[in-house]
Amino acid sequence: MKNRIRSARPRLLASLAGLLVWSAVTVGYMSVVGGEAGISALAETVRISPVYRVNGKSLVGGPFKLTNHRGERVTHEDFRGKHMLAYFGYTHCPDICPHELQVITEALDRLGDKAAEVQPVFITVDPERDTVEHMAKYVSHFHPKLIGLTGTEEEILVAAKAYRVLFRKAYDPSSSDYLMDHSSVTFLMDEEGEYAAHFVLGTTVDEMVETLTKQLGK
Repeated sequence: MKNRIRSARPRLLASLAGLLVWSAVTVGYMSVVGGEAGISALAETVRISPVYRVNGKSLVGGPFKLTNHRGERVTHEDFRGKHMLAYFGYTHCPDICPHELQVITEALDRLGDKAAEVQPVFITVDPERDTVEHMAKYVSHFHPKLIGLTGTEEEILVAAKAYRVLFRKAYDPSSSDYLMDHSSVTFLMDEEGEYAAHFVLGTTVDEMVETLTKQLGK
């Protein structure tokens, strides 16, 4: 796992850098069809705002129905009562996703007893490969509280849209495998499921702990 975290793929990083400028432009809510097993083309155009609140109203979060890594059906309501750290990614990600999940893991370890007030969640953007069984093996490498969520293609698109997350398959003609380009943002939601803060790619453990401490102290 450490080798996976340290590895880097310039092409993926460049693609992600492009996705991370989403905060000020109108973009297509992207999906790519890749045969029968591909992500369905259920795209629609959305406007991504440079802020996550307008007149005090949260622009992030919303209803979803997914399946956790234990095979149980869950909804957004199951996460009420605690702060939720939500990160969208996929288990075959070579570097970005494991790194960000490791930051979450270390931040929660640093919080000590206060970590009981936070529920970390990893939502796949690659349901084609990220089955319940695969998610269960993957999340075991990180914080013991981490919940992995998967679902149908349609269910993942609903969740991603609610959290304003963009993703698409990145095909390599020379390979039968594929990577996923995706937004890399960790969202902190409060006990009522409302947006509280976010952490962009590159946020340090210290920075995450500082923000979590402030939010949990409110």
